[in-house]
Amino acid sequence: MRRLIGTFSVAALLVGAAFAGPATARSFPGSITLPGATSAEGIATGIGSSFFAGDLFKGDIYRGDLRSGSASLFRDAPDGRMALGLKVDVPHNLLFVAGGFTGQGYVYNARTGADVAVLQLANPGLGSTIINDVIVAGGAAWFTDSAQPHLYRVPIGADGSIGSPSTLVVSGPAAHLSGQFNLNGIDATANGKTLIVAHSGDGTVYTVDPRTGMSAAIAGGGAANVALPNVDGILLEAGRLWAVQNFSNQVTELQLSPDLSSATVKRVITNPLFEIPTTVARDGNRLAVVNAKFDTGFPPTATTFEVVVVHR
Repeated sequence: MRRLIGTFSVAALLVGAAFAGPATARSFPGSITLPGATSAEGIATGIGSSFFAGDLFKGDIYRGDLRSGSASLFRDAPDGRMALGLKVDVPHNLLFVAGGFTGQGYVYNARTGADVAVLQLANPGLGSTIINDVIVAGGAAWFTDSAQPHLYRVPIGADGSIGSPSTLVVSGPAAHLSGQFNLNGIDATANGKTLIVAHSGDGTVYTVDPRTGMSAAIAGGGAANVALPNVDGILLEAGRLWAVQNFSNQVTELQLSPDLSSATVKRVITNPLFEIPTTVARDGNRLAVVNAKFDTGFPPTATTFEVVVVHR
């Protein structure tokens, strides 16, 4: 009798689990607050479901988990630093951070938060500069400058050592200066042979040759088939590009042509929690964006800042 009861109990549990279906599936958070943040702009994923996000005007870095919904202060930055775009070089445990109006880029140890390098990419005393975003590709970190038609290349050694920065002058249509923020988000093809940059002023996404600086339009104002006003951070993966459109409060998914000369819109992602999202990172089949809340001012006057997670 005891054996029959045990068998029946196991069977009942299996049947119950089968009928429970999605109701028993783990629910991941749709929003993650950055505790104590006074502004926000950049996000990057690390190992597993970990992420890093930056306090734009204080330069502080937060670390959290996109599945548990936790987040805490990771690096209390020295006064005078800023934190815009971020990217993790996972093999070398390095976190690259774009330093905005300082003309600098920062490299932190992604485990401890310790300084690895402070890079003076541009001299604010010689003209306007906004170091806005960063990508790691082809053995180097590439930073954009929203005030100048420049990309800055920082070599990364096989041992994770950081080399001296050099400047790539962008030519062609992406070199156009049409607003306060021009070259903005950046990504690269898997082989690192082509850079892709978002130009906020033109509402266009361009390719850039990392050897010559020559650019060509893919989608947006410079390419008639797609409109991308307010384009900001971008994410490229297997021929698909997700473009964050900050003041449009949306993320547009594009299918790129094999030769990267054109694009078509696959879908537009919106969410009631979006409040001027700026940059995007991926965790499995989900996207994480940061609410910059520039609708409250620049610097923003909002009292809380968060990461919003949506399905892609």
